[in-house]
Amino acid sequence: MKKLILAVFVIASVIFTALQAKEEVVKAKQAKKMTVMEIYQRMSFLLADKWYLSESEKQIDTTGAEKNPAIAHLVGDVNAVGTEYKVIGRGATLEEILLPNTMKSMVTMYHCNSYSNCTELWATHYCAKQNQPRFILNVKETTPNKFVFDCDMKTKLCNSAEDHIHKIILELSDDDDHLKASYLAWKDKKLRKRHSIYHFDRM
Repeated sequence: MKKLILAVFVIASVIFTALQAKEEVVKAKQAKKMTVMEIYQRMSFLLADKWYLSESEKQIDTTGAEKNPAIAHLVGDVNAVGTEYKVIGRGATLEEILLPNTMKSMVTMYHCNSYSNCTELWATHYCAKQNQPRFILNVKETTPNKFVFDCDMKTKLCNSAEDHIHKIILELSDDDDHLKASYLAWKDKKLRKRHSIYHFDRM
């Protein structure tokens, strides 16, 4: 009987994993069908709002970023803005204000290389590390609910050993009300062990 139950459990696990993999493939295919402008518009539509820093139990795989003394008081405070996205410039730019009114406050601007002929989606991150890395959308890794930006290797900072953010990943839950924002750090030309990764919930 135990062997039968174990076999059923294993089969169910395999089926569940296969379904998850299939869903990811479908999402990736959907993203590939989207133009860069459509990705920007979807990103702006989904993110434009105020978000609070999620409760501690939701801060999973963050490398402890939410425990920083400058922002720890924001964790789980549903009345405090943890990050905010605004569409500005008559729709041409998505402004991200991360951890506003704290010592960790940072801004990232997302915009097309040309609003009238959008072939690339760029981002400039104004960092608390006191530098401004530039990013470009990774179309291959982007899905309808996950937006991935790589440091632009055509720029000096992204090729340097200087401590900087090297990858940005903005990933929304299926219901679009939970956001995992990852700012992956790079130093001495390799990924650091600690990153700025935060979980937010829509206010």
